[in-house]
Amino acid sequence: MIKFLDLYSQYKSIQSEIDEAISKVIAQSAYIGGEVAEQFEEDFASFQQANYCIGVGNGTDAIEIVLEAFAFAPGSEIIVPANSFIASSEAVTRSGYKVVFADVDPLTYTLDPADVRSKLTSKTVAIIAVHLYGHPCDMDALMALAAEFDLKVIEDCAQAHGAEFQGTRVGAIGDAGTFSFYPGKNLGAYGDAGAITTHDPDLAKQCRMIANHGRIDKYDHQFEGRNSRLDGLQAAVLSVKLKHLDMWINQRNRVAAFYLDQLKDIDGIVLPTIADGCRHAFHLFVVRSVNRDALADLLKERGIQTGVHYPIALPKLAAYRYLGSPDPSMFANQVDVQLLSLPIGEHLNDDQIAEVAGAVRIFGSQTVTA
Repeated sequence: MIKFLDLYSQYKSIQSEIDEAISKVIAQSAYIGGEVAEQFEEDFASFQQANYCIGVGNGTDAIEIVLEAFAFAPGSEIIVPANSFIASSEAVTRSGYKVVFADVDPLTYTLDPADVRSKLTSKTVAIIAVHLYGHPCDMDALMALAAEFDLKVIEDCAQAHGAEFQGTRVGAIGDAGTFSFYPGKNLGAYGDAGAITTHDPDLAKQCRMIANHGRIDKYDHQFEGRNSRLDGLQAAVLSVKLKHLDMWINQRNRVAAFYLDQLKDIDGIVLPTIADGCRHAFHLFVVRSVNRDALADLLKERGIQTGVHYPIALPKLAAYRYLGSPDPSMFANQVDVQLLSLPIGEHLNDDQIAEVAGAVRIFGSQTVTA
């Protein structure tokens, strides 16, 4: 079996470091806060080229906390890409705002700035730029729109730790960056965890207070907040993994480069694109085929695990039926049935990578002759 994701093999590769880090937290009983969590925040802020990092309970909380800190007027509109995980949009609606879906670029699957412009109204206050699959959005275009229309830009970096746009790490370009450390991410905890990055000291302070019951000091509550904190054990795990993350991303790019070379001439398979000036984190390697299910079945028969991210575009979900019928002309609403994620990650050896590529090539030859 060629696994889509193999967290146990990753653990085994750094077992002594992980075990030592966890033991240190247990010995200190530093389960909430403490020096390990604080050190991770400092190190992750530096890694992402941001001035501040606030550890929180998960990636969805991170978006909601940032939205609460901005304190937009109730009913304000926030633009979200139509191709993303629901966390990007549910954080908007659960915060009391209206979600407006914009289409994605057919090459990078990230927000299409032209479609974002077409969705702007007098009620638009922010854009959530999802760096989907690990590829950065066109931040120059989105930041220009934000400047023109006085909008906030929240970078949803849940799949893009370490990705770069024009030499700058994502999460350090917009007004705030939000991160998920869900176990399957490139930088994953051993449970739920998340973070917020920003250059703004006032925003950082407000987010930290919201995440910690509206306080800085233990019992000095300035307002009602919530309980969303990065615990010491997860911070310890993340601190160890952070030291390896750049290497892991480089390995993912090596796998991606092999796929891109070996699969470039297959009819009916559309490969991912890396835009100029971008460092793709390749959290996912997503191909497109009108025969997606047949391709997935063939790979499964050959012992290769795959994934689908995401099988239903956000505007087509039952959760958003109240917004009306989804626009059939939107690329995101057409492509969801064609997307397939191939195995990628540092757990794959050269033989496995070649086997995956070979299986896809077999599928391509069968499709041509059918």
